[in-house]
Amino acid sequence: MGLCASCHCTTKQRGLMNNWSSTVKVINSGDGRLQEFRQPIMASHVLSGHPTAFLCSSDTMFVGCHVPQMPGNEELQMGQIYFLMPLSNSNHPLSLQELCSLAVKAGSALQTEV
Repeated sequence: MGLCASCHCTTKQRGLMNNWSSTVKVINSGDGRLQEFRQPIMASHVLSGHPTAFLCSSDTMFVGCHVPQMPGNEELQMGQIYFLMPLSNSNHPLSLQELCSLAVKAGSALQTEV
């Protein structure tokens, strides 16, 4: 299986790519809601309203592995996608079904922001 990419962008795509890197994106894994921050923000600030949740970077999520929790003193980076996950999800390895579900929620959330 291979991936194909094009180097040609339409004006709409260029605008989306500029917007993509200009915000921190946090997706609630429960309801798929998207929060965007226009400047870097501390993980503890995002978590302050969610005592039974943790944050993880989409870059650190792999099937069959435990999802690493971001420390509260870590700064969320511009252009990155993070998931707000229930603490109960930190007790078991991420399944393919769970990862696919998160990908669908992220796709829907990001689609509706355009």
